[in-house]
Amino acid sequence: MSNTKIHHIKSITELHRFCNLEKPKHPLVSVIDYSKVNIPAGTGSIICDCYSIAIKKGVNFNFKYGQQVYDFDEGVMIFTAPKQVIKLESKESDDENREGWILYIHPDFLWNTPLTKAIKQYEYFNYSVNEALFLSEKEEMLINSLVKNIDEEYRTNIDKFTQGIIISHIESLLNYSERFYQRQFITRKISNHKILDQLEILLNKYFDSEEILTKGLPKVEYLAENLKISQSYLSGLLKNLTGKSTQHHIQDKVIEKAKEKLSTTDLTVSEIAYELGFEFPQSFNKFFKSKTNLSPLEFRETFN
Repeated sequence: MSNTKIHHIKSITELHRFCNLEKPKHPLVSVIDYSKVNIPAGTGSIICDCYSIAIKKGVNFNFKYGQQVYDFDEGVMIFTAPKQVIKLESKESDDENREGWILYIHPDFLWNTPLTKAIKQYEYFNYSVNEALFLSEKEEMLINSLVKNIDEEYRTNIDKFTQGIIISHIESLLNYSERFYQRQFITRKISNHKILDQLEILLNKYFDSEEILTKGLPKVEYLAENLKISQSYLSGLLKNLTGKSTQHHIQDKVIEKAKEKLSTTDLTVSEIAYELGFEFPQSFNKFFKSKTNLSPLEFRETFN
């Protein structure tokens, strides 16, 4: 039964206690030495009310964020948001090889600062990414220096300037991380292009199946679920590789299939509209013309 229990950690103090660490130096922010974290075996699922940013090496557990296992094969840096479900499953590993740090930030620390809202715009905090961020040696040194500044600031200089200084370091940390994640989208072309190929296969299969007649046009949620990635990750990947949103890709496929049917079959426009998931032919006509500057019939006439 222990594996089904959900531990809800509401504060930095509770977090330190849960990880068997000494009391925190600051009630709302903490940098923890990953090698000293000692989470009890069979912990199961955790919900923490804090943001976390971490560099972890020698990970000795499977880390499930949402419905997917986080991939540490090449990357080392991960991000989690408050109140997200995290499941830990121990695996055989040499604890002596563990190293890194975890920065925990309670949302109350951000109160009355621009980061209160801005931090929610960084997609890597959501279930959007299940792949740890790869850092070059130079990038890792930069990230480590920012976290070291945060650690030193709250440990030695708690005064009226502390929050503002730490917030500025956190903003830099988030912005550099965003830059590195965008670079990762671009440089991991082989993996990303595999997803593009899978997307193309999935769309073709959907449009050739009975699903389109019963469910209508495919939704972004459907594609992301079947590709086993989140909607925001799929959107970010497509925008970086193609400059188009997921919805735009769906619309392109509709036009492609419509042109194919208009040019190679004798189906009426109404029949084609129905086969492409449109409830009303007028909607299909309007959509087709908005994308091609031709009505379906005008397009068909170009082949006669």
